[in-house]
Amino acid sequence: MMSVDFSAILLAVLAVAGVVLLVDITILKPRRAAAKTGTVLLEPALVSLARTAFPVLLIVLLFRSFLFEPFRIPSASMMPGLVDGDFILVNKFTYGLRLPVLNTKIVSTWTPQRGDVIVFRSTSGPPINLIKRLVGLPGDHIVVQDNHVSINGTPVALAPDGEYSGGYGFSGAALEKETFGQADHIIMLAQSRYAADFDGVVPAGHYFFMGDNRNDSEDSRFAQVGFVPEDHLVGHAIRIWMNWRIPGWPQLGRIGTPIR
Repeated sequence: MMSVDFSAILLAVLAVAGVVLLVDITILKPRRAAAKTGTVLLEPALVSLARTAFPVLLIVLLFRSFLFEPFRIPSASMMPGLVDGDFILVNKFTYGLRLPVLNTKIVSTWTPQRGDVIVFRSTSGPPINLIKRLVGLPGDHIVVQDNHVSINGTPVALAPDGEYSGGYGFSGAALEKETFGQADHIIMLAQSRYAADFDGVVPAGHYFFMGDNRNDSEDSRFAQVGFVPEDHLVGHAIRIWMNWRIPGWPQLGRIGTPIR
């Protein structure tokens, strides 16, 4: 997911609106009040626009920064659960409140749980947001061999679950039910694609992520992504609120689907 920092844009526009209102309060408004009796001085259009926009921008900034933020899925790395064209809602409160733009945590809430689907910022290359499933916690020894995952020497339960028939170029791919603790989810093993192995220990303060489309996902198994620091986590992906793959028509049946 390409990362456009809307919070930074909102903050900049909010600051401009705030400066306009401050100039009006300290300079322009007193001048209007001091005008001769009978003279009508209208509020400048820019001031009127700033007065209307400021509270709206503030509410939107606070909502996106501390509660929920929408993202669009442009890739196949989290199939079969998430497909190209899904618009998802990310809970930004789950893993702590952070200041917009600075991303400094100001309030701690819950810690990430194995199996969570999480949006996080890339650690190298161009600034992008990625979405993957959390597999390894700090200190875990992760071994991935031929799409079978072991955590601290214990194999993760994996059971056949049929074949994918939803299109997107992956029809016929094997589906497997993977279980972390009491929660399970479906992963996909794309045909004629390379199964990337891995063996390593997750450093303190970092996490190990994998895409559900195991043979078609650039994730923590690869140096381009690697282990993800805690301060790069954006939030917990919780629900699909729209699907529209352009060109094409919206898939209304996906609206409201929870992300498992």
